[in-house]
Amino acid sequence: MNTHNSFDERFVFEGKAKNWSLIAIAIGVIAIIAGFLVNADRTFSNLLLMGYYFTCVCAAGGVFCAIQYAAQAGWSASMIRIPQAFIKVLPIAAVILIAIIAAGIHFTHDVVIHGQTVAQPYLYAQWATPGLTDPKSPLYDTMVTGKSGFLNIPFFFIRLVVFLGLYSLIGLMLVKYSENEDEIGGMSNYKKSFNAACVFLLVFGLTDPLFGFDAIMSLEARWYSTMFGWYNLAALWVSGLAVITLTTILLKEKGYFSWLTEDHMHNMGLYMFAFSIFWTYVWFFQFLLTYYANIPEEAIYFYKRWEPEFKPWFWLNIVINFAAPFLLLMARDYKRKISLLKWVSVIIILGHWLDYYVMIMPETVGPKGRGFWFEEVGIFIGFAGLFTFLMLSALSRAKSLVPKNHPFLEESLHHHI
Repeated sequence: MNTHNSFDERFVFEGKAKNWSLIAIAIGVIAIIAGFLVNADRTFSNLLLMGYYFTCVCAAGGVFCAIQYAAQAGWSASMIRIPQAFIKVLPIAAVILIAIIAAGIHFTHDVVIHGQTVAQPYLYAQWATPGLTDPKSPLYDTMVTGKSGFLNIPFFFIRLVVFLGLYSLIGLMLVKYSENEDEIGGMSNYKKSFNAACVFLLVFGLTDPLFGFDAIMSLEARWYSTMFGWYNLAALWVSGLAVITLTTILLKEKGYFSWLTEDHMHNMGLYMFAFSIFWTYVWFFQFLLTYYANIPEEAIYFYKRWEPEFKPWFWLNIVINFAAPFLLLMARDYKRKISLLKWVSVIIILGHWLDYYVMIMPETVGPKGRGFWFEEVGIFIGFAGLFTFLMLSALSRAKSLVPKNHPFLEESLHHHI
């Protein structure tokens, strides 16, 4: 930008960023193809992990925008285009996640259960395997049958489509109102944004725990935790904040968003610090209450993660996602160091990938899922490239990186704490 208050800057998506994102996508495609040839169940598990992570990060963009509008916050107005770009990618992420889940249920592999060979789906086998709810079947499971009114394939996909459809629809409304505000000015579109933000937060707050129950917890249908949905919500939010922060810093390093100062970054550091603590609170009390209750069908969740194959990752999860942000972001001065914030964001992003890994792999793949092989690394790189390509493409379509008619823009441009 030529001046601090120039409202004409646009992002141009070209050069190394575009090339490297396309290379990353190619690496991901190769890893997926090779994975299906070598180990299909591990590949499906990694696709679910990254499809879910991808969707959660995009949804976090909608949560960020909705919170700012509902709180009538001024500090964030001049950076709102970044989370809005996340929202624009959310419908694509949702379709990819639903396609992964549908394929994981549709395609099967043979496993031996009670001496009988059974065609079991790669994902959600604990409730989607045929015969589990049939009293005449040798696979009949009374616990799964009791949950079949909720855990059945038609209703399962209806919920996914409705939840992700609502997040996408209301999120895109927020983007549309912001763009209309740039064109015509006035307060009418801001008032619409406020109303849409309140609806988004209400819908998201009520349904996202169910989304976590469906997409992740139902992999282990015999287990139940009332805290699991909030645990996933905390992971979604803090990992989304980390990606927003990292994106902002990298764009600033390329000369964009020059009006954002260490005060804006300080706020993002506060967010990451606070919600890393909240994530830890939910993680610990889910673990503590399950241990205290000592109910076998609940304790089995942690027993699987206490096996030698996963125990190091189980504890590394809490070290990375609590200790690192806690120690590195506690002091005020640390939150104002852009280079430190960048690396803390990377740590949190990788840490919550490990968090989802520990949630998914012990059930879907079992002991052979330990460690990180080419499927994990390649598919992670592929989805990171896909997100980068789609998000930066969406950002490049914005007519201006500044929401020039936002009523709190001047407050944001002069933000100081």
